[in-house]
Amino acid sequence: MSSKVPIVSQVAWLSIIPHLLVMGLIMLICYQFNKTNFILFGAITYLILSQVLRRTIAIEQRKGMVKVKSKDYHNAIPHFKNSYKFFTKNDWIDKYRFFTLLSSGKMSYREMALINIAFCYGQAGNGNLSKEYYEKTLTEFPESGMAKAGLSLLNSTRNESK
Repeated sequence: MSSKVPIVSQVAWLSIIPHLLVMGLIMLICYQFNKTNFILFGAITYLILSQVLRRTIAIEQRKGMVKVKSKDYHNAIPHFKNSYKFFTKNDWIDKYRFFTLLSSGKMSYREMALINIAFCYGQAGNGNLSKEYYEKTLTEFPESGMAKAGLSLLNSTRNESK
């Protein structure tokens, strides 16, 4: 399904190391049961496990992204808010997402949720709430390039309209 909505995903390349370790461990376990096809079974198990983890634990984030891709920004916001609440309450899952979700994303799920909320408010025409969420993102994640860019874009469009 193609989308005209820009979606950015940054990769934390160092996370490849834990992923390879997990995959190696899975292959080692598979080797105990099947000595001929353990690489294939290990790789398939790893892929299934990574998809199941991301589709179940980060389900609110995924639901929000589905709404964004269909340009249903108003209905995406509650999903991103729920995602933010979940990963705030369970911050260890987000902090160790390389292992817990087998995710190579450089950005935490909490940061993604806040940026997505800000983006959705902006797309829905509520610039004030969009700005508020970009600022909240920068308060929690001062180095967030996406929040800085979003806030800068919002400020520049406001200055042009004056």
